[in-house]
Amino acid sequence: MSERVVAAIDQGTTSTRCLLFNRSGRMLAVAQREHRAYFPQPGRVEHDAPEIWRNVGRVVPAALKSAGLAPSDLVGLGIANQRETTVIWHRDTGVPLARAITWQDTRTDGIVARLADDGHAATIAAVSGLPLATYFAGPRLRWLLDHVPGARAGAEAGDVLFGTMETWLIWWLTGGPAGGRHVTDVTNASRTMLMDIRSLEWSDELLRILEVPARMLPEIVSNAEVYGTCTTVLPGVPVSGALGDQQAALVGQACFAPGEAKCTYGTGAFLLMNTGDTPATSDHGLIPTVGYLMGDKPVYALEGAVAMTGSLVQWFRDSLGMIATAAQIETLAATVPDNGGCYIVPAFSGLYSPRWHPDARGVMVGLTSFINRGHLARAVLEATGWQTREVVDAMNADSGVPVTRLKVDGGMTANHMLMQFVADVLDVPVERPLGSEAVSLGAAYAAGLAVGHWSDVEVLRSNWHRAAAWEPAMDAALRRRERENWGRAVNRSYGWVQSPQE
Repeated sequence: MSERVVAAIDQGTTSTRCLLFNRSGRMLAVAQREHRAYFPQPGRVEHDAPEIWRNVGRVVPAALKSAGLAPSDLVGLGIANQRETTVIWHRDTGVPLARAITWQDTRTDGIVARLADDGHAATIAAVSGLPLATYFAGPRLRWLLDHVPGARAGAEAGDVLFGTMETWLIWWLTGGPAGGRHVTDVTNASRTMLMDIRSLEWSDELLRILEVPARMLPEIVSNAEVYGTCTTVLPGVPVSGALGDQQAALVGQACFAPGEAKCTYGTGAFLLMNTGDTPATSDHGLIPTVGYLMGDKPVYALEGAVAMTGSLVQWFRDSLGMIATAAQIETLAATVPDNGGCYIVPAFSGLYSPRWHPDARGVMVGLTSFINRGHLARAVLEATGWQTREVVDAMNADSGVPVTRLKVDGGMTANHMLMQFVADVLDVPVERPLGSEAVSLGAAYAAGLAVGHWSDVEVLRSNWHRAAAWEPAMDAALRRRERENWGRAVNRSYGWVQSPQE
């Protein structure tokens, strides 16, 4: 008899993957397909939601074939997804009214500015826990309702549905137009700016402020329950777990106790700390959010979000042509002993946590004739380290519990120079688990818990094993001096966008 396993769909910013995990949390197989990103105007980033759904139909059977398994060998399916990416579609056909607007998109800065001018920022923060920013799904939904022909009328009639990407996939997996389940998990709902972070329900007040019809919203559900059964792709397999990707990594890294923290390095970098059973507050630019709900009570988290980390390396590769592959940046950076006085601030879509400057844009400072490609490569990597440091400083100040070690995961953790630099600038050990697929593993854990494949979170904690660690080795005086230089560079990125654009 074949081993019983759990499948996870990791629907990310640049690709969709299917991963299979056994009871010990070991990955058995993976299949991946990239999807296209569209950039119709500066500041606008879009995805084709049907393309992503088609890719799910390709990667799932590919992963099963690679492992020599059949759908009958699966006990459940979990989904982790890029958060805040927003799609609206017709209930009867499943056809989107427009391309999905991604979490990196800044077209809603005009809407956000008007909400602030109208005095709504304090109410939004008090109810949703979120700062008023272009980062979240609610303003994107408002933009679609205001600009896409037929969207508002269809939403008010109940004919047009809204969802983030896990909602879109669950709806299609469980039947689509023929009775698909229209749900969103509580972690994704907490990123819309429409949910009350305490009651875990849609807020009538926030719906009124953002002018969103309630009829188009999905039902809010927990992260570990059977939402429905697959009618396609994996017929008969229960869809039993869903989390936003960063909360999935929190679960996958077994951060189940208050004070435990992880950072996922992918397209962006996202650092979450478990803060227990009550929402935390932040005076230092962090985001209170739902960590997970896998029982009766939610667990909350504080989050610091950095927009560009891995995507900065992609820009260095694709737009500047400095390297042929992402992995080559470490080799190039190693050709020089330091950054040569050069700093790159990747505020391509403004600055996120903890500064929240949507008016900022990317800058490169300290250029002299001495600077070469190696210095630029090192500056690209160091930008990720310093942005992590700013988030950790804010988290230490807000929580009162200093981060004493940082669990890391994601593709960029394969870069040893970067991980050493993160340990150096944080002055704490950095640890990577055996298998760096924490996002997908967290989705699998939620799905498996829902169907009894794992009994409780303590079993999941016992699955965590350290594979690599980096100890801080930077001279304290150098760390202070470089921290000051980074701060001066960031300050020069402010105020480039002088008026809101809609």
